[in-house]
Amino acid sequence: MAEPKTTRTTADVGEFLAAVADERRRADAQALCALMAEATGAAPAMWGSAIVGFGTYHYRYASGREGDWPPVGLAPRKQALTLYVAEGFERHAGLLTRLGPVTTGKGCLYIKRLAEVDAEALRELVKAAFEAFDGRTITG
Repeated sequence: MAEPKTTRTTADVGEFLAAVADERRRADAQALCALMAEATGAAPAMWGSAIVGFGTYHYRYASGREGDWPPVGLAPRKQALTLYVAEGFERHAGLLTRLGPVTTGKGCLYIKRLAEVDAEALRELVKAAFEAFDGRTITG
């Protein structure tokens, strides 16, 4: 069985965020990182070369594949800030309606401008998603 491609590293989160080329995206990523650290109570850590994660959970699939992943994370992508939510958004429909202009994928929330979203709803979403998976083993 192949090892997961993206794993936790010892790279410096502050250096990674400071290196984001676009000034607004960099400021938004740093602010989102601070919000997520406050909401989760966990220190940020690099996962691979481009994801800042908070906490960890272990997953184990019926296929035998397993590994570790952060319950919540962020990546300052070129098109948008990407917020990773391991559990997805099904149980967070109410919070999503309060957030403002965002789009979602299966486990990703895309934010164009952090100032345009409801910070309290975002904080609640991050906290709930973190608490649902942090420290657990998820089987599927």
